[in-house]
Amino acid sequence: MVGILEDKDRIFTNLYGLHDWRLEGAKKRGAWNATADMLSMTPEWICEQIKNSGLRGRGGAGFSTGLKWTFMPKQESERPHYLVVNADESEPGTCKDREILRNDPHLLIEGALIASYAMRAHTCFIYIRGEYVHERERLEAAVKEAYEAKLIGKGNIHGWDLDIRVHHGGGAYICGDETALLESLEGKKGQPRLKPPFPAGAGVYGCPTTVNNVESIAVVGTILRRGAAWFAGFGRPNNTGTKLMCISGHVEKPCNVEEAMSIPLKQLLEEHCGGVRGGWGNLKAVIPGGSSVRMIPAHEAETALMDFDSLSALKSGLGTAAVIVMDQSTDLVRAIARISYFYKHESCGQCTPCREGTGWMWRVMERMATGEAEMKEIDLLLDVASQVEGHTICALGDAAAWPIQGLFRHFRPEIEARITAYRAGRPHVQGATLVAAE
Repeated sequence: MVGILEDKDRIFTNLYGLHDWRLEGAKKRGAWNATADMLSMTPEWICEQIKNSGLRGRGGAGFSTGLKWTFMPKQESERPHYLVVNADESEPGTCKDREILRNDPHLLIEGALIASYAMRAHTCFIYIRGEYVHERERLEAAVKEAYEAKLIGKGNIHGWDLDIRVHHGGGAYICGDETALLESLEGKKGQPRLKPPFPAGAGVYGCPTTVNNVESIAVVGTILRRGAAWFAGFGRPNNTGTKLMCISGHVEKPCNVEEAMSIPLKQLLEEHCGGVRGGWGNLKAVIPGGSSVRMIPAHEAETALMDFDSLSALKSGLGTAAVIVMDQSTDLVRAIARISYFYKHESCGQCTPCREGTGWMWRVMERMATGEAEMKEIDLLLDVASQVEGHTICALGDAAAWPIQGLFRHFRPEIEARITAYRAGRPHVQGATLVAAE
């Protein structure tokens, strides 16, 4: 068997679009089965089941999904409750949510109905990334089918009124942050809000709101159908369930795959991707969770597990489980300089450390890539990165700092050698070793 997860345990059975994505095809694969029975239980029961399953947010933060739902007010009032699904998948290396939107949209719609009932919401917004045009068309077609079949909408067969509205973003990375997404949804500039108040107290239009990732919502129906204990049976304690993982870079077969949490990273690459290009010995580094987490070198990748706790212990993170593999031919300094440019370009400019720091870090990284920097600038760069990290409203400051910290944590000698090589034979360059004339 390839990997740990058996085919019978897969939630996304149409991940590769080999079957019919429409309503009839989705029903044959199990979607919309026993949904009315789930909605006959209390909202508290649903939240408890999701908590017991151990489902943690699949968008990167890894916060308990069931616990997050319980933060919503328990009584309905004149302020309506909202569910917002974050489909603004813009993290470089991440391409899991688009497969759900394209090939299994009814799992997301069903999950949105159940989650809305659990939080007493009658309106759900799905905010799609600006570049996802085909995915939006598929999702809108699926929502239309669900309305026509009276699965959602007013007076539907499940007894819980729910309107689903698809909102197409403008293509800004910053709108992946939940509060920036809410600002954009309201028609304002996508800039993160200060917290508190948290969205559960005052979110979209100042009303109680919960923002969840596409994958977090899409798995809800299957968890309730098969039982919390079934989902909790995969992975290690506190890191349970199945997870979509996107592997790209220097592997023989880049792919998207649904796997059990806590699968060894080496097994994931060897069995699903045909191994690292040129063999495992040719591996240099891996970014295990999308471009915003710190890279890990080959010797750590050997024993790393694909879960929150294992990668946190290695000073990295699971993030969105977007694995970027880099072999010995990779210029790591140039790669991180390119990532630094991305964060500089995507900064919304609201917070000074991020607005000024991301551009400054990118410019220094460009000089590091050519070797034109000075040795003392390495510590200066790390100092600035630590001042940006944790000092911004949203996590974009952290996302800009972590790749740089990961590079210098493991490959500092490589950069020092590059600077030394650039200065060799250039006596006019400050800091070069001057050789006395004979």
